Amino acid sequence: MSTVFGWWVRDPELGKFQVRAVVHGGSLKWLRKQGHHSTWLAHTPTESDWEQLMGEAGRRVPRRLLSPKQFEEIKRMREQA
Repeated sequence: MSTVFGWWVRDPELGKFQVRAVVHGGSLKWLRKQGHHSTWLAHTPTESDWEQLMGEAGRRVPRRLLSPKQFEEIKRMREQA
């Protein structure tokens, strides 16, 4: 089962776009898109993207939407990147 995290980013050069991080089976895929009818493109995460992902994941653990084991896996992926 995959877990999807998403948020909006406003960049002075690129404008406003949506970022999505998909965690599935020990892999992490970063995507982004601008506009409603555009396609998802590969995204290179910034440090603020990683911080946002860790914050979103940390808020899901107490509500049991994400297991502690999955949270540790995301931490491990961040250390490798």
